[in-house]
Amino acid sequence: MSITAQALAAPGLSSAEVEQRRRDGRTNDVPDRASRSVREIVRANVFTRINAILGVLFVLVLATGSLIDGMFGLLIVANSAVGIIQEIRAKRTLDRLAIVGQAKPTVRRDGASIEIAPREVVLDDLIELGPGDQIVVDGTVEESAQLEVDESLLTGEADPIDKAVGAPVMSGSFVVSGSGAYRATKVGRDAYAAQLAEEASKFTLVHSELRSGIDKILKFITYLLIPAGLLSIYNQLVSSGESWRPAVTGMVAALVPMVPEGLVLMTSIAFAVGVVRLGRRKCLVQELPAIEGLARVDVVCADKTGTLTENGMRLSDLKTLNTFDDAEVRTALAALAADDPRPNASVQAIAEALPDGPGWRRTAVAPFSSAKKWSGCSYGKHGDWLLGAPDVLLDSDSPDARVAEELGASGLRVLLLARSDRPVDAPDAPGAVRPAALVVLEQKIRPDARDTLDYFAGQNVSIKVISGDNAVSVGAVASSLDLPGGDHPIDARELPEDRDGLADVLDGNTTFGRVRPDQKRAMVAALQSRGHTVAMTGDGVNDVLALKDSDIGVAMGSGSPATRAVAQIVLLDNKFATLPYVVGEGRRVIGNIERVSNLFLTKTVYSVLLAFLVGAAGVGSQIFGYEPIGYPFLPRHVTIAAWFTIGIPAFILSLAPNNERARTGFVRRVMRLAIPSGVVIGVATFVAYLIAYAGPHASEEQKVQAGTTALITLIMIAVWVLAIVARPYVWWKVVLIAVSVAAYVFLFTVPFTREFFKLDPSNLALTSAAVMCGVVGIVLVEAAWWVSAAMLGDKRQLFPSSPGGGAV
Repeated sequence: MSITAQALAAPGLSSAEVEQRRRDGRTNDVPDRASRSVREIVRANVFTRINAILGVLFVLVLATGSLIDGMFGLLIVANSAVGIIQEIRAKRTLDRLAIVGQAKPTVRRDGASIEIAPREVVLDDLIELGPGDQIVVDGTVEESAQLEVDESLLTGEADPIDKAVGAPVMSGSFVVSGSGAYRATKVGRDAYAAQLAEEASKFTLVHSELRSGIDKILKFITYLLIPAGLLSIYNQLVSSGESWRPAVTGMVAALVPMVPEGLVLMTSIAFAVGVVRLGRRKCLVQELPAIEGLARVDVVCADKTGTLTENGMRLSDLKTLNTFDDAEVRTALAALAADDPRPNASVQAIAEALPDGPGWRRTAVAPFSSAKKWSGCSYGKHGDWLLGAPDVLLDSDSPDARVAEELGASGLRVLLLARSDRPVDAPDAPGAVRPAALVVLEQKIRPDARDTLDYFAGQNVSIKVISGDNAVSVGAVASSLDLPGGDHPIDARELPEDRDGLADVLDGNTTFGRVRPDQKRAMVAALQSRGHTVAMTGDGVNDVLALKDSDIGVAMGSGSPATRAVAQIVLLDNKFATLPYVVGEGRRVIGNIERVSNLFLTKTVYSVLLAFLVGAAGVGSQIFGYEPIGYPFLPRHVTIAAWFTIGIPAFILSLAPNNERARTGFVRRVMRLAIPSGVVIGVATFVAYLIAYAGPHASEEQKVQAGTTALITLIMIAVWVLAIVARPYVWWKVVLIAVSVAAYVFLFTVPFTREFFKLDPSNLALTSAAVMCGVVGIVLVEAAWWVSAAMLGDKRQLFPSSPGGGAV
């Protein structure tokens, strides 16, 4: 009996019963998406460790009465405001897309089947199931037509489980084959997978190599800040011999630049802007680190159907075999198509071409599954009919099999209609098979597939076409797209079982047909065992396990609910061509965060070193009796030093294009530039200050000139570090550096800004000494950059090697 017939006996809840359960609170009240609320976003961005440190220092400066030296306090407002705005934008984008892309269960109410949002399910609802459907709440099976459920996402058990009437089903599992209906017994937070699903769908910035690398760096900096800070406090308040007001401002000036206040902010902004940009392309990022992960991918495993080809098909031809006539074949096909409650794309194409079913009464049914590659129905006196893969149901040496292979070699999809000698649900089915017809279906290749494959080839990303279809047919599609290796496809039934052997075959080939779901999973594992970062694309229930195990799972928006549920990225517009934009966005995020990290950490290194040098000199003055030395800068100086060497350039660089593939070793590469550059800036600045320093009893003019001398040296080398980080140069980067230089020339030459920021470069001897120290520092930083490249074998470029490289 079909489910349609059973619907009369089991109409589901009435509207009144549904309304009563809603009033009683017996609803599936799990949030659509467990993103942070606006209040949580505000709290997380305002009450941070960095804001707390800057806030305390800001209060200390205000106590001295120097409001202008508290300008760095604006960083608290800026950090919080920008972080809040960007994360709220990202939250709204994600939440809106999540609603569009969410799975909608089909429930029976008042005798009719309707689609509803998961949170609208109520206790005792009767929910229909078909292949690929995700089970949204816990329940008990009420109807079963060869229903098989995969619970591996919950239990780890890979084999599908038969679900007869009365069997329990758990939320979070999905239907592999067959159809049925179940009664909801636990809804909302009572359901087995509710907490898991809520936690898994959170909008989060954690669990990524980039974030963990930054956390590691910040932890290291914290260890340095404590002794450097204590030494600065002691030197300014005890050793320097200055009154409390200049001592406090000097102490604050030493401590503020040690805090990499913009690093975490820029990381958050880059990720959030990435989410918004991808959202505009109808790309739902279900786990934020997926943006980063896809940027590291070097192998993309793509399913053929729905990825390289369009989902829709049409019946192209019917080639009758043996003694069967055309009318008999068409009648049997129409019956099979009409009796399938959840038809796949192939059966839908047959149903569209043959819409009038004969109304035969089914006596047995065998749903399609990816493992056996066929489905069928028994119709009593009308016979036992099968529909499936010719190379599975036929002897490979038979003439009919050769005809099917020839048709498949031209890129067509070929199914076999056959008659069996036993009921289709018999334990030894399909038994003896008598071919009746070859069903020829046309698949259209996606118009954007060729450009997408070309993009990946240009980015040194390997493509592996992995499909359950006939290998020859898959090879024909791959060859038509000029995919290397498409002309010699591999039949997965001949693949080795061991991981090393499978990895060897995968390394040398690109196109695979007749791949079972468990083999797709094994292929992903084999590629990962060779150090590859693997992305898997798919839309069918047979792709779920491979999607789950891959580094990045990418599902089509039209795919099965289970596929969309386990994927990290969902292409809601079903366009394979969106994938390059996702990869590009990930590369932009990671590459640019690495750039700006160099700037922020260079500042932290030279600030800590300068504080140590000045502090050590202060302690030494007490031990050896020479004149004490105070910190060279006012807080306003360190503020303007960061404006055009870090703050504004870092913001622009963090949002710029960047196509370089992400690599591991983020912390090592960043520190390789930041430590030598920071050491050079710190030492050169300290030397310039010693040259200009006139002692603790110097006049106010001499103190200002000494601070200006040190600041000129610092800014010169810091701007050069910016110039190194911006390489390879394109026009806008050259303009960015030129604007930074021009801004500092303006600040140091215009009388108003010189007075406002306490700058005095009028002493030509000291200014010349500052420039000389700066030039020496520039030479050393540049040399360190080239030497580190030579030692580690990195390729360095001043300008892009090709016109397309300008985005790097």
